[in-house]
Amino acid sequence: MSAIQSPIQNLTGENFDAVVNGSDKPVLVDFWATWCGPCKVLGHVLEEFAAEESETATIAKVNIEDAPDLAQRFGVRSIPSILVFKGGQVVSQSSGVLSKKDLAAKIAEA
Repeated sequence: MSAIQSPIQNLTGENFDAVVNGSDKPVLVDFWATWCGPCKVLGHVLEEFAAEESETATIAKVNIEDAPDLAQRFGVRSIPSILVFKGGQVVSQSSGVLSKKDLAAKIAEA
């Protein structure tokens, strides 16, 4: 039995700019940590959302413990935090658990 590949990309300091700046569609980035309960809830929502929206947006995650420089660079003060990028620029930022409907609205605004 083969493992199912997640439609969510994991971003690091090494690949962040290439993915975010190189995308021709909006990029939704979830800043999270393994110890964060609300992040786990949002993670399940994001998995479903990414499977449905992979044609309209790139969905990615940044573990702030592995990439604290990225969290600092974008002023992430609480997690989970969702940032939406378009053309490499932040066009939307929000904190807390969001529904798939809320995530879709963020992408539509971009």
